[in-house]
Amino acid sequence: MDKLTTLSLLDVMSDLFSDELSIGVSNQEEYIYFRPSKRIDLKIKPGDPIKQGTLAHKAITTEQKVSEFIERDVFGVPYHGMAVPIHHNETVEGCVLAISPALTEGKSVITVKTSDGWKPIPFNEVIYLEVKERKTHVIAEQIAGSHNNTLQEFEYSLPKESFIRCHRSFIANVNQIKHIFPDTHSTFVLEMTNGDKVPVSQSYSSYFRKLLGF
Repeated sequence: MDKLTTLSLLDVMSDLFSDELSIGVSNQEEYIYFRPSKRIDLKIKPGDPIKQGTLAHKAITTEQKVSEFIERDVFGVPYHGMAVPIHHNETVEGCVLAISPALTEGKSVITVKTSDGWKPIPFNEVIYLEVKERKTHVIAEQIAGSHNNTLQEFEYSLPKESFIRCHRSFIANVNQIKHIFPDTHSTFVLEMTNGDKVPVSQSYSSYFRKLLGF
């Protein structure tokens, strides 16, 4: 696979992940690819050498996966880094690096835009999120509003034990599900606590059943 094809493949693979995730690939000596996230920029460029003591260097020299938490004072935001060595014919030829922001435990609300301002909504009061007319709408117990984040970004930031992506246009709070009804083609319809109906699409149905255990 030539260089152009390899870089094109890496770009496509990066699109599979959230914009919150930085992805890097290196050989034994330098980075050959790096896509920074919108929140953390490690200032790495293709051609930059692998510096001693970094996650990539540790993964290559130890020939093992390395995972570390980096404190806020390094780049202004706490993040979690992971590097995995690339083996070929029992030889380490480089590594893949992934950098993700550390979720802050203090954040427990979604601040939505309403008709007269902004309103913080506690996670437990959020019933579901829906993308409609190119906006993300947050439906809660007492209020509804919109947010600029995409559902993909919310998938990353919301507590995974409570919020499940069930459709390309919906994320549901499992604690706000009242009933689950079967639908055609092995899919489901959720009746939420406020009476709204939320679909579970076929592509998410098996994942949904596994997480809810039925």
